[in-house]
Amino acid sequence: MTRFFDGLLQFRRGAWEMLASVLIAAGVVMLMQPFALALYSWSFIVTLAGTVMFIIVSHFPE
Repeated sequence: MTRFFDGLLQFRRGAWEMLASVLIAAGVVMLMQPFALALYSWSFIVTLAGTVMFIIVSHFPE
């Protein structure tokens, strides 16, 4: 767990890509759930933020 936080603080690709992937997955789950309209409303923004973050983070060093 500390290696994950070290990767975030040092701007390493692995930890940030995992965080971006979690955002994308959370956005998809928010899109597919039938219970809360607010989650559905924010799902596109969360998915888009995760996708843009993944594109930017893919240029970070290993």
